[in-house]
Amino acid sequence: MSRKYFGTDGVRGRVGETSITPDFVMRLGYAAGMVLAAGQGHAVEHPAVLIGKDTRISGYMLEAALEAGFTAAGVDVVLCGPIPTPAVAYLTRALRLQAGVVLSASHNPYEDNGIKFFSAQGTKLSDAIELAIEAQLDQPMQCMTSRRLGRARRVDDAAGRYIEFCKSTFPNDLDLHGMKIVVDSAHGAAYRVAPKVFHELGAEIVGVGDAPNGFNINDGVGATAPQAMREAVLASKADCGIALDGDGDRLVMVDSSGEIYDGDRLLYLIARHSLRSAPVNGIGGTLMSNLGFEHALLRLNIPLGRAKVGDRYVLEMMQERGWVLGGENSGHIICLDRHSTGDGIVAALQVLAALRASKESLADACADLVLYPQKLINIRLPAGFDWAHDAKIHAAIESAEASLNGAGRVLLRPSGTEPLLRVMVEGRDAAVVAHQAETIAAAVRSAMGN
Repeated sequence: MSRKYFGTDGVRGRVGETSITPDFVMRLGYAAGMVLAAGQGHAVEHPAVLIGKDTRISGYMLEAALEAGFTAAGVDVVLCGPIPTPAVAYLTRALRLQAGVVLSASHNPYEDNGIKFFSAQGTKLSDAIELAIEAQLDQPMQCMTSRRLGRARRVDDAAGRYIEFCKSTFPNDLDLHGMKIVVDSAHGAAYRVAPKVFHELGAEIVGVGDAPNGFNINDGVGATAPQAMREAVLASKADCGIALDGDGDRLVMVDSSGEIYDGDRLLYLIARHSLRSAPVNGIGGTLMSNLGFEHALLRLNIPLGRAKVGDRYVLEMMQERGWVLGGENSGHIICLDRHSTGDGIVAALQVLAALRASKESLADACADLVLYPQKLINIRLPAGFDWAHDAKIHAAIESAEASLNGAGRVLLRPSGTEPLLRVMVEGRDAAVVAHQAETIAAAVRSAMGN
């Protein structure tokens, strides 16, 4: 069955439209609560969920609506305020709760918001549970009797618990003393915790994107806009920079010279270092993972598996194959030997641990990896447009593939979180790649009548 409300990363959209309204979010909380309660049997009197959020102004409104829905279903609620998405996954497990929920639209602008769910094990919900929640959404919302209503409480030390957890993933025999690090929190959920993690491990911190006001999340800062981090590194003569996205599960870094390192390069560095202590049976990637990354891994005798785009699909593949490392070039990096989900802070700590142990720079550690040029163009799709069966678009794709002559890739895919078609061309020659991507994009626009 296809999902009606859930995308690749929960429910997401523009605040005030479609699914991101107080009414819908309250009904979603109620539906999720009823599904959770039904799955508990008689193990607990009241199932309990943790709710975290990022720094968007809409978080206050949606948090209240979600709380109302859960408590109406007889589910207790634990509120922890602004905190990174991976912190909710950790705290759900640590507090032995039945689920975790995050109010965030990740790297999107403040006008958007979304609802992500985690299981009791700190992993994304399965398709089966999401479908069960959607089915419950189609039923009338009711309310438990007063005796059976859920309660709500706040956990005041959520940030401190998560900071200690992050630090525990860094080797005890290493520290960050003597390092100056720029930490860009994207004016998002990690603004209170990320600088403290690296500072408490010994680093001198230069803060960027650490003054949220409800409207500036991801606005010219963070992992999707790493130039701000880069400029701060160069201006402060820092050793490196760390940029997270709005909900703290994505990582991009920069070295002292201003060179930017995406998820593929950082994942390669972690895998290369991991080989010093244990075999790496494979790395989970996606259809967007760079060919140069794949070829560099093969030189280390590490296979790359490609899942659909979305960290949930990477995680599913990793679990099926028994792999512990995976991620996306966008900066989602999953280290299952450290956490149950992708975590930007934890991933950054693994990179820094590798550099401290090897006494290498980012450039030295990634010297064997040469990424192929990629050109990505996003095209807004009108509702109902069937791009996959259009003759003009197929002809442009075939022409591009012929020009690449087996030394590159063409990929068209719809976004799982926005009404966009993503056109990606990759190959050895940057000029050819750019030209073919623009040609395909023009064909798409022409087919749409633009």
